Amino acid sequence: MRKFFLTFGYSGCSKYAPGTIGTLAAVPFAFLILYYLGVQTLFLLSILLGVVGTSQINKHEQQTNTHDDKSIVIDEVVGVFIALSLYHSGLVGFGLSVVFFRLFDILKPSFIGKIDKNIKGGLGVMLDDVAAGVFAGLLSHIVCHIYLMYFENFSIFDINLF
Repeated sequence: MRKFFLTFGYSGCSKYAPGTIGTLAAVPFAFLILYYLGVQTLFLLSILLGVVGTSQINKHEQQTNTHDDKSIVIDEVVGVFIALSLYHSGLVGFGLSVVFFRLFDILKPSFIGKIDKNIKGGLGVMLDDVAAGVFAGLLSHIVCHIYLMYFENFSIFDINLF
């Protein structure tokens, strides 16, 4: 059961780009939660998954004696849920939040990389993705609003999802 949870339904067991596959597996769930239950529910669920995920990652690391197993993607789920909680408005904003999250998670710029390297255990695994999600949501918000300021007459950013 733990492996099913940590790999988000085994999506993290992919041979190729498990973090991206895990993120893409989470996106339809995020969309449905946003559509039917709202942004507050998605945000609260990301907190719940983050707390439970951190605990389960710690237990997994103790049992396997490994750190940041690539098949564990619950941290990616939490990160993309946070990014989409912060900015999900419009089709392009939704997509940008997902893309920016993956970029920040892969490249680990600034203190995202420091979190990844310096904080051990489940908390370190989870927090770098939380930080990537926060930055992705904020950057999506900034990009979309700057675009709308200059091109408000014609905008693909106005295509509403909800």
